[in-house]
Amino acid sequence: MTTIAIIGAGRGLGAAVARRFAAEGYAVGLISRHQGRLDALAAELAEEGVRAQGFAADVRDPASIATALEQVTETLGPIEVLQYSPLPQKDFMRPVLETTPADLVGPVEFSIYGPVAAVHQVVPGMRFLGEDTGSILFVNGGSAVKPGRNVTGTSIAFAGQAAYAELLHEVLGEEGIYVGQLIIGGAIVEGDDEKDPAVLAEKLWDLHTKRDTFRVQVSED
Repeated sequence: MTTIAIIGAGRGLGAAVARRFAAEGYAVGLISRHQGRLDALAAELAEEGVRAQGFAADVRDPASIATALEQVTETLGPIEVLQYSPLPQKDFMRPVLETTPADLVGPVEFSIYGPVAAVHQVVPGMRFLGEDTGSILFVNGGSAVKPGRNVTGTSIAFAGQAAYAELLHEVLGEEGIYVGQLIIGGAIVEGDDEKDPAVLAEKLWDLHTKRDTFRVQVSED
């Protein structure tokens, strides 16, 4: 059995992705900062037949990300799919003229250092799994492609993450490892035709399996 590791797992999109991939036979490694919340989510998913386990890590601490991903592999099996989708903190979102250099430290750690640490941890294992198997999936808000004057930190950091993801798409694609990005404009909305968590999870499944495009955008809100 192979595994999907979801960085930024919660009861919305993370849980929906866990259910979707579990339906295809994947074990699920849930990663976020709060072990108690992860344990509760894993227990809830287990009642639905999902093999899931939580591993606490802070995406602003590269060493903790690497350790959590190593634990996922040791506990659940090789990581075939990595999803990077933590929700940014509200204090990252300041108007442009109020944003100081210090205000950009957190967003850059969150959206650039974290993904780089995660990718370096999982790529060797994906290479071992063979070509056209592994996937790295980035999930971002609309400011990754259209910056917003009142959400400066995420606009700058998401743009950097998008550039990193596109570079990975090019380079790792040569090795048969797929890298893609899902852009979600505005909030995730349960029951919405486009932005319900289950609908978005299906799009992430399509990115992983079809492997024919770098970016899919849902809504431009």
